[in-house]
Amino acid sequence: MADFLTTPVGIAALILAQVLAVVAFVMISLLFLVYGDRKIWAAVQMRRGPNVVGVFGLLQSVADALKYVVKEVVIPAGADRTVFMLAPLTSFVLAMIAWAVIPFNDGWVLSDINVAILFVFAVSSLEVYGVIMGGWASNSKYPFLGSLRSAAQMISYEVSLGLIIIGIIISTGSMNFSGIVAAQDGNYGFFSWYWLPHFPMVFLFFISALAETNRPPFDLPEAESELVAGYQVEYSSTPFLLFMAGEYIAIFLMCALTSLLFFGGWLSPIPGLPDGVLWMVAKMAFFFFLFAMVKAITPRYRYDQLMRLGWKVFLPFSLFWVVFVSFAAKFDWFWGAYARWGMGG
Repeated sequence: MADFLTTPVGIAALILAQVLAVVAFVMISLLFLVYGDRKIWAAVQMRRGPNVVGVFGLLQSVADALKYVVKEVVIPAGADRTVFMLAPLTSFVLAMIAWAVIPFNDGWVLSDINVAILFVFAVSSLEVYGVIMGGWASNSKYPFLGSLRSAAQMISYEVSLGLIIIGIIISTGSMNFSGIVAAQDGNYGFFSWYWLPHFPMVFLFFISALAETNRPPFDLPEAESELVAGYQVEYSSTPFLLFMAGEYIAIFLMCALTSLLFFGGWLSPIPGLPDGVLWMVAKMAFFFFLFAMVKAITPRYRYDQLMRLGWKVFLPFSLFWVVFVSFAAKFDWFWGAYARWGMGG
């Protein structure tokens, strides 16, 4: 068996098995994320939420997915059929591709490349094309306006996300996620992680992630009261399911990035307890819980407020933080908290 895995066929089979394992984890998690999102929202509104299909309603997401799959695919007259069908597929595939460089434990990564952050940022920036394609190909002014809104919103907050991540790169001297987690592995457990030296950026990153993934209170591209559900209004059945799945996968990716960049990834918060993949999954689940709670308790922003927050507040603050971290790392301020090249770089 060991000899087979060294052959080209064996290597291809091993890579395929690893890819399927990551896809299976993300897709199975997706079912429970949708269920958890609906249950948390229901609990805040003091109602029961999904509770009929399966034990405690756990199979409700499976039933909903099957419903979308068996429905008829309706394509509007006058729509560009090719682009119309490619748009949701693009959103879904790009959201999945980013998981290729996300490590779940030490060595548990599909592709451990040195420019992993650059890869994720490049792929996530392409996701806006799926939204634009869907809005334009629908041949209707409402989805087209919704797609333009979404494009402006996603591009605006990608700038802040990129600058925040640059601060982490400067502190670590590496764009590899495993290196960033290794740089947070200290003797103080929870207090060795990057959330402490980069404390203000944790909040900016989380809020920017909400806007980047079109989550409330920044769900204006899909706001039913303003744009009849925005760029998705002409979609039904499986294409709509792909759009929704791509959005939730992107949200889960942001939870993974928050865990890796600021909260130690798979590292244990208490010194002495073993590290492992369970810590990583638990942190991702916690941050998704925060995503769901924000959705349940915050009112929607106006669009002008959304853009002003991104360009007039987050952008200057994140630019200032990059400069501050650069000086702190260069001159070894705060006992080397911002310069951990020997650990992770």
